[in-house]
This record gives sequence, structure tokens and C-alpha cells, in this order.
Amino acid sequence: MQYVKFGKQDFSVSRFGMGCMRMPSKIISEGKSKIDEDESIKMIRYAIDHEVNYFDTAYAYGDSELVVGKALKGGYREKAKLATKLPSWLIRSYSDFNKYLDEQLKRLQVEYIDIYLLHGLRQTYWENYKKLDVFKFLDEAKKQGKILYIGFSFHDQLSLFKEIVDFYSWDMCQIQLNYIDEHMQAGLDGLHYASLKDVPVVIMEPLKGGSLVNNLPGDVKELLRKEGNGMDPVQLALRYLNSLPEATVILSGVSSMEQLKEDIEIFNSMPSGPLNDKELMLVKRVKDLLESKIVIGCTGCGYCMPCPSGVSIPDLFKLYNDVYMLNQLKASKMFYQNVFKNGKNDASQCTECENCEEKCPQRLEIIKNLKDVHELLK
Repeated sequence: MQYVKFGKQDFSVSRFGMGCMRMPSKIISEGKSKIDEDESIKMIRYAIDHEVNYFDTAYAYGDSELVVGKALKGGYREKAKLATKLPSWLIRSYSDFNKYLDEQLKRLQVEYIDIYLLHGLRQTYWENYKKLDVFKFLDEAKKQGKILYIGFSFHDQLSLFKEIVDFYSWDMCQIQLNYIDEHMQAGLDGLHYASLKDVPVVIMEPLKGGSLVNNLPGDVKELLRKEGNGMDPVQLALRYLNSLPEATVILSGVSSMEQLKEDIEIFNSMPSGPLNDKELMLVKRVKDLLESKIVIGCTGCGYCMPCPSGVSIPDLFKLYNDVYMLNQLKASKMFYQNVFKNGKNDASQCTECENCEEKCPQRLEIIKNLKDVHELLK
């Protein structure tokens, strides 16, 4: 496994970090599922046994913290760097800071959290944090030994990212980046800026919620087959990020042991250093093909859920994008009418409450996009 120094700190981290948001799940009743605890614990321990030492979870990831905490029992805690996040959208008062941190320590069953992040910073959350003096809380929690290092994850514009980086002595930050999103949110400019400020950067959404891998159009697959020099879609996306020296950890959310083993093998065998000319051209051509097809830039992160009206927002957007990316209008219409409309959770149920738009990391015009979905698929 490739390791890199974690900024100015005296430890190193695995280049591959295991994202614990999309752990495997199992059906518990009709329409309901939960994390498959046994399989998830097995995966986390397998990762540690194979030299992965960075694990990313959050309060908002369902039961993920509970499962990660159980997985780190039996001597595994000492082998892992544990990162979790304060739920920014739930903070109403200063007392909420300690309330959620203490709850997370209990859920994780640990005495301390290695890396504690302010989750999904955007302008409104940032202003609220400054007003409530979150930095006093962070400094106190660090002195008490509840957290060791302090960071933030980010979903907003580059100008705000730079303001946040300059505002406080951060130990790290986490941004969304992949070869499609080079200039989205913080992007490559943010990556370089943080690096210049000696703030290590952890990368999330390297596969854009799986959309750079799953159901790729035939022309993209053919391009990779002919000119990929043996690289598949996952390898291409991760190779691109691994070529960026400022990227400290590359998170990959895994939902099966097969995916985890594949990621570990890729990082064990993947070259470091810049892309060669052939690889650069391949990335450009794949990017151009995909960008010409994607309509709604949803990553399926689920931050917009649950919808008060029961609208399955990420699923609807995926169905809509499949029409354009995979030329499946007939199949998407049939699925929409038989599953979503019959279940009364189709796009027309949106009441325009705007809760989803406030939470969306991609800043999507969800209300407008839902109207587009219904108009096309009704």
C-alpha cells in the first residue's frame, strides 16, 4: 500500500482511504434496509489487515459510526486513523457542539477521534459556525483529548474555500474532486491553494458517486478498450487522482468486499507521479464524451434525503440521467410509471419546501430538475 505523510503531522496515511458512507446493506422489511453489520465489520478489518489505515465516516451516515466503532474493537483501533464529522445542519447553539461530539464518541466506542471535521461547509453553515465560535469548542475538545486533529469538508465556491482555509489553523480539509469535476466547487485550484498553505487535502467522490464507472456508454467503454492500455474505468479515475501530488488521501466508498479488494489491488499496483501524454489524452477524451451526456450533476450522496414528501430525489435523477447517458427513455419511463408513480413518491409530489436544496452539496436546482424529470417521464 502506498503511504504519504499527513501534512505537518508525524504520521503517515494510506493513499487509499476507505469511505464508510456506502457500506453494504441488507433488506430488513419491504422498502427498508440497514447496514449489513457483519459484512461491513469484515470489510473494515480486511482493509486494516491489508495496510489501509484511513477510515472516513460521519454522524449523517446512518449507522456507519456504530458499525465502524464495532469493527475497531479487538486491537484494530490502534491501527486506524479515524475521521468523522460534526453535522453542520443540526447546529443551533454552542451546546450542540459538545452534544454531538459526545454522542459520536459513544457511537464509535472510542475515547478520542483522530480527525474531526466540520461537515459539508457552505456559506450558511460557515456563518453559523463563526457566530457560535466553533473554534473555541474545537480548541477545547483538542485540549481535552477528545479529538486530535481538526479539519473540514467542503461543498461550495472556491472563494469561500480560500476564506475558510485562511481563517483557522486547520490540520486538513476534504474536497470533492475527480476528472469530471476539476473546476467544480474547490476543484484543482482549491487543491493547490490548500497545499500552498500546508493543509493536507483528502479527496472525496473520486468516482462521482459511481457515475464514472457504472453503466458507462458504449462509446466510452470502446474508447477505454482500444486505448486504455488495460485500464478499466475505476483504474482510470483513481490513476488520475493518484497523479496529483497534493492529494494526500483518496477516499473510495465501497459497498462490497469485491469493490474493496479491487481498490486495494489498484492502489498496490498503481504507479505514482504525473500522467504520461497518452494517459492525459485518454482522460480528456473520456471526459469530453461523458460531459456531453450528463444532464443533472447528482452524485447520489443522499444528503437531500429524506424528503418530507417522500420523493426519491437521487433515484429520480439517476433515472433521468440514464435517459441521456444510456439512451434508455423507454425503460426509464416504464420504471418511473410502475415504481415511482405507483408508490406515490414520484417527482410531482415535490411541494417546493426547499429543504433538499439547502442540503445539496452540488448546489443543484432540485425543484426545477424534479419538474424536468416528471415532464420527461410521466
